[in-house]
Amino acid sequence: QVQLVESGGGLVQAGGSLRLSCAASGSIGSITVMGWYRQAPGKQRELVARIFSGGTTNYAELVKGRFTISRDAAKNTLLLEMNSLRPEDTAVYYCNANARVRWSPRDDVYWGQGTQVTVSS
Repeated sequence: QVQLVESGGGLVQAGGSLRLSCAASGSIGSITVMGWYRQAPGKQRELVARIFSGGTTNYAELVKGRFTISRDAAKNTLLLEMNSLRPEDTAVYYCNANARVRWSPRDDVYWGQGTQVTVSS
């Protein structure tokens, strides 16, 4: 089992920066990929960025060049550094982790409770 707790959300002006953190606990060694997703009111949850165990990253086009995802293995923490924030970045941001399950062909999927990011114009 993996537990995820987000922090760092809040209110920021357009053009500002914010850092989101996701503290992971439990069966950390089983995690294969972690990511950030976001959901705006009336919208589907969408991928923001992912990072795989080997360090490969993947970003949504709308955040590419502005956001940076990273993992601090020593602290079991996932980070999302957000720069040049825009009002359209306003959403609830969720931390995600996929974890290996022994003898299972599929990973278990875990989610944090989400943290609100609001960008004012």
